Amino acid sequence: MKTIQAIKRLPIRTYLAERGLHPTKDNSRYGLYLSPLRKEHTPSFKVDYVQNLWYDFGLGAGGSIIDLVMQLERCDFAQALRLLGSGERTPMVVPVPLSVPPTVPALRLLFDIPLRHPALVGYLSSRGIDPIIASACCREVHYAVGGRNYFAVGFRNDAGGWELRSERFKGCVSPKHITTIDNRSDTVVAFEGFMDFLSYLSMEKQLQADAAVLNSVVNLPKAIPFLDRHAMIHAFFDNDAGRKTTAELKRRCPNSSVIDRSHLYREHKDLNEYWQTKLSRPHIAPKRKQGMKM
Repeated sequence: MKTIQAIKRLPIRTYLAERGLHPTKDNSRYGLYLSPLRKEHTPSFKVDYVQNLWYDFGLGAGGSIIDLVMQLERCDFAQALRLLGSGERTPMVVPVPLSVPPTVPALRLLFDIPLRHPALVGYLSSRGIDPIIASACCREVHYAVGGRNYFAVGFRNDAGGWELRSERFKGCVSPKHITTIDNRSDTVVAFEGFMDFLSYLSMEKQLQADAAVLNSVVNLPKAIPFLDRHAMIHAFFDNDAGRKTTAELKRRCPNSSVIDRSHLYREHKDLNEYWQTKLSRPHIAPKRKQGMKM
C-alpha cells in the first residue's frame, strides 16, 4: 500500500486519462477540462500539472487527487486512499458539451435546519466533535443531486455558501468562501477546514480569539484582509500542503506575528486526526490545562 504522500503524487492528468477524460486546452503547466463533477458546456476544471492540484471554478472547490476521488466516488478519505493505493478504477461517463443555456448545477440546496439527525451527530462524534459545539456551529443541510435528496453537516461561509460533510460525502454549495468569527481580538486562530476548527473548540470549550476557516487553502487570498489586521496569527494548518500555506501567510502578513502550531500535532495529518487519537487513548489524553490555549 502506498503512503499518503506517494498517493498524492499520482498524476491527476494520468488518473483522468485512464477514466477517458482529456483536456480541451493543454500546455506544459496545466490543462483545462470539462468538469467530471458536473455537466457544463465551457471547460472550467483546471489541473495544475506542476503542483498536481485541481480546481473546479464552477464549484469553487479543488485540492489533491485524494480530494478528487472523494468527490467522484462519493467516498471518505480512507476509502479514497484504498482506491488509489490499489489502483482500482471505476468507469466514468465523459460529460458531453451542452447547448446554451447550461443546466442547473448538479448539487442544489433545498433547506437547512438545526443539526439533529442521529447519523450526522454520530458522524461528528466519531471525529471527536462535542455535540454542543457542533449544534452551535453547524446546521443540517438538505440538498439534491440528480433528482435524489441527501443531507449533510453544513458549515456556512461568509458569502452564504456551505461546506458539506457526512460519512460518505465531502462537497460544498457555492459560493466557495472563507468563514470568519470576529470577537474584536488582536489574536486570530486560522484553520484549513472546519473539522479542525470544531476540534479546536472541542478541546478548548471556548473561543476568546478571532477565528478564520479557509474552507480550502486556495481561499487564503480571501482571508488575508481579515488575518492581516491581527497582531498575532496562530496557524493550525495541515502537516502537508499546509506548510506552504503557512509560509505564504507569513509572506502576505509581514506585520503580524505568525505562529505555526502544526508542531503540536506533528505526527498526525491534521488537528482533527490528532484529537481523535487523543480521545481513543484516554489514559494519555492531555489534561485540561495542557490544551492548546495561547
